[in-house]
Amino acid sequence: METFYDTHAHLTFPDFVKDIPGLIERAAAAGITRIISIGTDLESSQRAVALAEVHAPLYAVVGWHPNDLAEAPDDVRPELRKLCAHPKVVAIGETGIDHFRLPSSNGGNEAEDAAWKERQVKIFRQQLELAAEMNLNAVIHQRAALEPTLEIFEEYADRVRGQFHCFVDDTASMERIIALGSLVSFTGIVTFKNAQEVRDTVAATPLDKLMVETDSPFLAPMPFRGKRCEPAYTRHTAERVAEVKEVSLAELSEATCATAHGFFPKLN
Repeated sequence: METFYDTHAHLTFPDFVKDIPGLIERAAAAGITRIISIGTDLESSQRAVALAEVHAPLYAVVGWHPNDLAEAPDDVRPELRKLCAHPKVVAIGETGIDHFRLPSSNGGNEAEDAAWKERQVKIFRQQLELAAEMNLNAVIHQRAALEPTLEIFEEYADRVRGQFHCFVDDTASMERIIALGSLVSFTGIVTFKNAQEVRDTVAATPLDKLMVETDSPFLAPMPFRGKRCEPAYTRHTAERVAEVKEVSLAELSEATCATAHGFFPKLN
């Protein structure tokens, strides 16, 4: 069976609290042999590291998500720096910019939006600086904010590579990211009936510049759409990506796993 890695899963979310051994077993049965558990704040980052210590297939990414900064300290680097020394911490993140969930989407005003955007930028910069310092790459979130995300990331692109995860933007945007030395990764969205633009981008992305992921517990691929997603479903996404790119599963497996090892140097 072809091997794939789930390069982005939120295994510390409540959905999985009692199911880690089971989901690892189901993933292995589907050929998913590495799962990267993503932190969204300090507590979840610490728990991702703890899970990786106990379970051999799991690795951790540590960082602050742009939607989870309300409780973040003014400088997130000191505590994250401690975690980065762990041998199974493979990147910084999930970090970036999100203009989809601003205060105004929940009754806030323009001034609150501006302050929140400024805070996102500040913490994003801190994490990119830490990634460069620790010789790690970054897992990038850019919902409804690709342009401002790239504007900042470009300043660091000579020192840090980015995995622009859950990528749903067009081919031109993908090409800008690739030109910076970074890459994109695709979720179960690629299987959705109404996601032709995403499939067009998949088709145009060089085979050695993409990875696959679930973003579990979100975005379950067909035929599981609407249900809890889990790492085993990486295979369904991989099958659709291979079909779109007109390559065999074996070719996609070899390429995406090699890309993952290149992007996450501490992955073994």
